[in-house]
Amino acid sequence: MATSQFKVSAAIAEHLGDRSEQQDRVALLTSPRNPGTLLAIVADGMGGRTGGRMASDQVVSTAAALFGEMSERDTTLPDLLRQIGSEAHTVIRLSALSSEKEPHSTMAALFVKRDIAIWAHAGDTRLYWCRGGRVLRRTVDHTVASQLQAEGRHEEAEVAAHHYKNVLYSALGIRNQLKLDVDETHDLRVGDAFLLASDGLWAYFEDDEVASLLDRLTPTPACQQLVKLARERAEGRGDNLSLVVVKLESPAEPQKFDVPELRSP
Repeated sequence: MATSQFKVSAAIAEHLGDRSEQQDRVALLTSPRNPGTLLAIVADGMGGRTGGRMASDQVVSTAAALFGEMSERDTTLPDLLRQIGSEAHTVIRLSALSSEKEPHSTMAALFVKRDIAIWAHAGDTRLYWCRGGRVLRRTVDHTVASQLQAEGRHEEAEVAAHHYKNVLYSALGIRNQLKLDVDETHDLRVGDAFLLASDGLWAYFEDDEVASLLDRLTPTPACQQLVKLARERAEGRGDNLSLVVVKLESPAEPQKFDVPELRSP
């Protein structure tokens, strides 16, 4: 079996913000059936007092169940991400039939296995892939404003960004057809870092600041600093926030011992 040239270090954090209930969910998952594979996931639920938490709970529980059941012979990791999104979307939609509000959830999920990273997202929970203080890739939010911008309708996009900046056209559980973007890279290097974050966190940071912070700090201090800065900048008006930081480090060198040669008398 191939071995990784990296040691994977990861940390998670979440904060209630200035809300009365936590509707974000965050998780780091491993599976004995997939040794050496890490799954990181962030879900931001919406839809009433209990609907949002139910939706984000469903995303994480679906991911845990499918990842735990999967073997390498069953399916590929990109297909597993699509299955997680599809099944969570269906269950949340069914629960909406008996709910007075429409529960839904965003999702950003990342697999790291050996020398490959594969990720998927729906909604406006983001993934950043950073190297050397720069953002190499960042997911595109599934918001009306981002869609208009991509279509070249810049004036309309500016209006939407100001008045409807949080309006999603895709998320798990909404009535529209689910849009789940999947991407991957085989070009990983020591020092590469990934941030998965709900909009309650990333709204307070420019890309360069995120990349610089992830370059300087290991995952746990990075999570702590990001939460601290977001809370300060929210000025008492902050949303729930949740995040995962994953960083690739050099594997530990095997210890060497000097053993004196013993000679028979």
